[in-house]
Amino acid sequence: MAAHDDTIKDMVKGMTVVESVVDGGDFAQLKKLFVALGFEAGKGWKDATGEGAAFLAPVGNLEFVTGRMPAGPRILVEVTQLDHVHAAVTKWALEFHLNRDAAAIEMGHPAVSETETTHWNSRLFTLKVGALEVGFWQSENPLHGVTPAIEGELSAEGMKFAVITTRWNTVITDRLLQGALDCLRRSGAKMSDIEVVRVPGAWEIPNAARTIAEAGRVDAIVTLGCLLRGETAHYEAIYNEVARGIGQSQQETGVPHAFGVLTCETLEQALDRAGLKAGNKGFEAASAAIEMVNLNRKLKGGN
Repeated sequence: MAAHDDTIKDMVKGMTVVESVVDGGDFAQLKKLFVALGFEAGKGWKDATGEGAAFLAPVGNLEFVTGRMPAGPRILVEVTQLDHVHAAVTKWALEFHLNRDAAAIEMGHPAVSETETTHWNSRLFTLKVGALEVGFWQSENPLHGVTPAIEGELSAEGMKFAVITTRWNTVITDRLLQGALDCLRRSGAKMSDIEVVRVPGAWEIPNAARTIAEAGRVDAIVTLGCLLRGETAHYEAIYNEVARGIGQSQQETGVPHAFGVLTCETLEQALDRAGLKAGNKGFEAASAAIEMVNLNRKLKGGN
């Protein structure tokens, strides 16, 4: 059997659950509801014996249960925003009810339950239309359905860093430097393991970064600077070369370079991004450097 596993897997194309909807009016309204909820319409069919409407979901499961059955109907639709879906289905059920005549209402109309907590760590509500019952649910586990990923931690303990900053626009770069140092110290780095390097301006950052990276004495480099469009006629040319040089140094040396060079239209914008209103980009760059050191160690198979 094992020798044919790949062949068998290639044979499986998909699964289809078929449910009967007796009333033609219910059938038409259910089609509208599932389209409104975002289901992709599949290939339906219609002949003298009846009609079928197919709806495709991004993921499907066939689940066998032994022992205690989970609470809920046979058809379960997992969603990400259960309360919004509940409101949409409730609105649909109300409109459905208003559009039916008295005789049809006597035969039964859609019933939407309140949202309840299940014993399988989820919330669920049900929609009943005639004999058809559909459950809509959302997991209470925040990691449910999240693809596992390799990520770097924010611990800088035992790491060595270089922080390159500029003397030009020190009213901005000193704030960025303060933010970067604050992040590194809070994350466990010792001041004796942090090397601060000052260069004249942003143009000189790539050269210093490359020299430090090639020396091999630090685990990551944090680059800080500020370019203001109004102060530099060749603003874009400088920015492009600075970004290219920092990126090239990182790629060719393998040492993580965190990019904390601001490019702003005005001094006010730069001040906002240096800690006044929009966070401190120096802090953010240092955080990225710490994370990348940890991530690279994992990817290389180290601790």
